[in-house]
Amino acid sequence: MLNRGLAATAWILCVIGSARAAGAQTPETDVPYTIPVNVDEVNLTFSVKDEVGRWIDDLQLPDLRLLDNGKKPLKVLSFQKLTNLPVHAGILVDTSRSMVHDMPRNRLIVSEMAEHILRSGSDEAFVMQFDFQARIKQDWTRDSAALTASMNGVAKDWRSRLGGTGIFDSIYIACRDQFGGAASGRTGNFILLFSDGLDNESHARIEDVINRCQKSHTSIYVFSDGSKPSHEEGQKVLQELAAKSGGRVLYDQGKGQLENLRLIEGDVRNQYEVVYKPMNLKADGVFHRIKLDCPHRTAFFDVRTGYYAHR
Repeated sequence: MLNRGLAATAWILCVIGSARAAGAQTPETDVPYTIPVNVDEVNLTFSVKDEVGRWIDDLQLPDLRLLDNGKKPLKVLSFQKLTNLPVHAGILVDTSRSMVHDMPRNRLIVSEMAEHILRSGSDEAFVMQFDFQARIKQDWTRDSAALTASMNGVAKDWRSRLGGTGIFDSIYIACRDQFGGAASGRTGNFILLFSDGLDNESHARIEDVINRCQKSHTSIYVFSDGSKPSHEEGQKVLQELAAKSGGRVLYDQGKGQLENLRLIEGDVRNQYEVVYKPMNLKADGVFHRIKLDCPHRTAFFDVRTGYYAHR
């Protein structure tokens, strides 16, 4: 994720209301603002597991093969292991009319996360509901009861009279205003997104959202109501958001969702971080595909699929 370093800094002017690899403050609308973007270094965090799903804790830099658009990095600046990280979770709930049938399931998943995953002494979460606009229902809290109560409130007042869904804007706002303003220090950041992926209201583009996720070190996890990947337009959007941010789409296999929640926890609590300079990076806005693997051992990576170069 583009985060540090800096031979140069560019300013992008934006106007809006704000993969898995094997191997709020609500802003005023239509107000321009600027975002600093580091242009010559890439900060990449990832989780890696063995063939039975256990986290590999002895990975060394020589074990890795890292390719950026098919080329080795010009220089690797740092490599480190991050363990037992505090978790910062953003729960984003689509309350548009198409999502009303999923509300009981969403409420149950959040209740299980609050009870079994979040640690009261170190972890924090917030709840944002959105349709045509985003609203914070519960700001950052370590109180699991407050999270559950907030989700019950979302379920009660889900109905939007105006229609429209701004998924991209809502994720962007969450990353900028919530994760961007979170306490400093190493944390495992993720968004738990409940949505069908159909956006008809956003000013932000998916590229803007991915850039923001990467800047705030935030992965997107989606609980799908299907049992397998789909080629429907909304599902393809969700798959792209998850893959390019370093998260996953989790499918309903009829086993309950606690197993999937523990999978997320494993991804975000224990990670590796590598910072590198790409070869011949140009300010062209092109998506750079990242390939990360271990040629000489069995390893499965959870890592974002790439990043957008500065334009």
